[in-house]
Amino acid sequence: MTKPQPDAGLPADAVVPTPLRRRWSLWVMGGLVLAYVVGLMVPDAGFNPFVDGFLAMISAWALVAVCWAAAYRAGRGRRTGPGRREGHGRPEVLLAAAAVTANTLGDTFELIQHGTDFATFPSAADAGYLLFYVLFLASLIVLVRRQLRGSTRSMILDSVVGSLGAASLLAVLLTPVLNAAAANPPSLGTAVSIAYPMLDLLLLASVAGIVASHGPESGRRWILLVSGLLIFAGADVVFALAPDLYVIGTPLDATWVIALALITLWVDRSGVPRSASGRSTGSVSAVAVPTVSILTGLGVLILASQVPVSGLAVVLASLTMAVATIPLIGRQRVLRVLSRTDDLTGLPNRRAFYADVPGRLGALDGGRHSALLLLDLDRFKEVNDSLGHDVGDRLLVQVGVRLAGSLRATDLLARLGGDEFAVLLADSGHDEAVFVAAKLRAALAEPFLLEGITLHSSASMGIAVHPDQGHDVTSLMRKADMAMYKAKSTRSGHHVYQSDDDSHGDVRLRTLQELRSAIGDDELELHYQPKVDLASGNVQGVEVLVRWNHPTRGLLLPEHFLELVEEAGLMHALTQIVLTKALDQAVLWRAQGELLTIAVNLSASSLVDRDLPDRIGAMIGSRGLPASVLTLEVTEEFLLNDRERARDILTRLRALGVRIAVDDFGTGYSSLAYLRDLPIDELKLDQSFVFPMIDDERAATLVSSAIALAHSLGLQMVAEGVENSVAYDELVRFGCDSAQGYLVSRPVPAEELNVWLADRKVTAIVRGGS
Repeated sequence: MTKPQPDAGLPADAVVPTPLRRRWSLWVMGGLVLAYVVGLMVPDAGFNPFVDGFLAMISAWALVAVCWAAAYRAGRGRRTGPGRREGHGRPEVLLAAAAVTANTLGDTFELIQHGTDFATFPSAADAGYLLFYVLFLASLIVLVRRQLRGSTRSMILDSVVGSLGAASLLAVLLTPVLNAAAANPPSLGTAVSIAYPMLDLLLLASVAGIVASHGPESGRRWILLVSGLLIFAGADVVFALAPDLYVIGTPLDATWVIALALITLWVDRSGVPRSASGRSTGSVSAVAVPTVSILTGLGVLILASQVPVSGLAVVLASLTMAVATIPLIGRQRVLRVLSRTDDLTGLPNRRAFYADVPGRLGALDGGRHSALLLLDLDRFKEVNDSLGHDVGDRLLVQVGVRLAGSLRATDLLARLGGDEFAVLLADSGHDEAVFVAAKLRAALAEPFLLEGITLHSSASMGIAVHPDQGHDVTSLMRKADMAMYKAKSTRSGHHVYQSDDDSHGDVRLRTLQELRSAIGDDELELHYQPKVDLASGNVQGVEVLVRWNHPTRGLLLPEHFLELVEEAGLMHALTQIVLTKALDQAVLWRAQGELLTIAVNLSASSLVDRDLPDRIGAMIGSRGLPASVLTLEVTEEFLLNDRERARDILTRLRALGVRIAVDDFGTGYSSLAYLRDLPIDELKLDQSFVFPMIDDERAATLVSSAIALAHSLGLQMVAEGVENSVAYDELVRFGCDSAQGYLVSRPVPAEELNVWLADRKVTAIVRGGS
């Protein structure tokens, strides 16, 4: 039986579980340290051999043992397969273990010479203590160097600023010690006295540098290291400021052992292979440390002007401020660039465009033209509302890339804001501008893939030519803006400014404002056109058609305002109003015993909304209606342009019980494969096939074939635009399921339809009686 190897075959960056024996060693170490600290807190008459001798030494050497066990594991590496190991190279672990050992040797020698006549200063104990600083600083240098490898210049400068600022603050606190040591005559003792505070300065500076570098050390391991070093440095400062008050066995000894215990835990965890999670993405400390350090340096300089502080503190504070100002020169240049750059697309922004265009226009020789193109994406607001602003932002980025790739290097492209872009074509007149506009529209016509969804985008462009239609950027922009809205309203794609566009622009803006008010003031109303079952002659449902009851222009049909609704991004609001009113009317009809279905047209922009099925389901459920009462009519354009999205949306609607119909069937030019792939219930045969059916045998054959195709796929066929009895009878003969049109009834308000339904019932009774 093969002995299991739990770590064999692990990925190279896998976290190796903590061995049980290592956890026991940490518990033993923690227990000894705790016993020693508690013993120090118990008041006694003086030196306690058990606490200050035995417990102090056994706990200190337990720390050493744990450190060297970690160093052994780090040097031994990770097992990557039978008989193979991979070293992961952590020299800071070895250096830190040696540092803790040196400090413990110093403690041991000091304890040995305690109470003897051999106590001197400096002594071998000082050598151990100073060696601790040197070795641990070397460990930190290795750690910081690895953290800053590949870092940006700003991160490195932040680390330097943090180190200098922390050192300047500590230098102020140690001013009495530094001044006293400097006042003594040169000797070994003086050198050692100065070495302690200087090494503390370096230790604290290293800690601040590590925090500012915010490298891969993170989490509990990070807290252990920083906390241990800060406590150690703090204990040193207290000792340096009052050395005569210190004797072995005081609570101050507890701070050193606690600090070393935390450092040992860091060493222990650093000796374990860990997941290569990569560089930290930053933290609050990464920003706070340089900021606090700059304020500290400034504070030290201000303090030095009021009270005496050590010259070292002043030098360190001055260096902090000097290094902090290094990036300012570069940042000023960056700020100038950023103020002229769109932060999303990286293109010049409105400020840059308005600043650069005058110079380019002025550089043209007499007789030479340039053209300004103003471009606005069609129905972009629907993308933001339905898919989220993050998807909309990514679409704008891709649009910017495509536009830039279709222009010359001499042309100026800018994003003015939102979904609006501007282009200045150098040395281009009317014909060149029209050619470029068509080229840009073709580039944007290619599908965009965002969030797994294929989006089709289009743009409307207004063109103004310099100097014929304006001599400055303001007038050119105004006229290009009016031309752009003319292109939107006519769906021509692009339009070159003409003098009569001024009045059109005013009318459009006024109508847009009135339309927004109409939606808010409930000026939209619904008309209903009945659909008749051709087999029985019964009215089975109605199609819902929206009308705008304009206060001055009267009742407006959809063709007079729906395009403007799309342009203004109001289609979601309009759809919500139509569905609400239609479903409320269905509730009233059911209360009257009229079990009519309602069919509502949905635009392609409405069907981009991911939440639409959920909202419709909630609206139907809150009214206690069966989902089959609602039929949603969609266009072939939506089904063919984005098959995957259509399948998702329609499948979710069908799962609710809502019926799906294809409006204007037969007017598309693409494959009919969607009839097989998508969840559809009925087809609505466009009136362009029904009108000529009476006099055109080929048209009649197409209608008959379309009805047979629908039935063979299990679909119902509804004929639109039935205006005479001959067409009606032909459709009955072909087996068409339902029909609607002026022969049956025009679209009328609900009140008129109620009267019409009542009259129809009376007529049916009279005929039945006769």
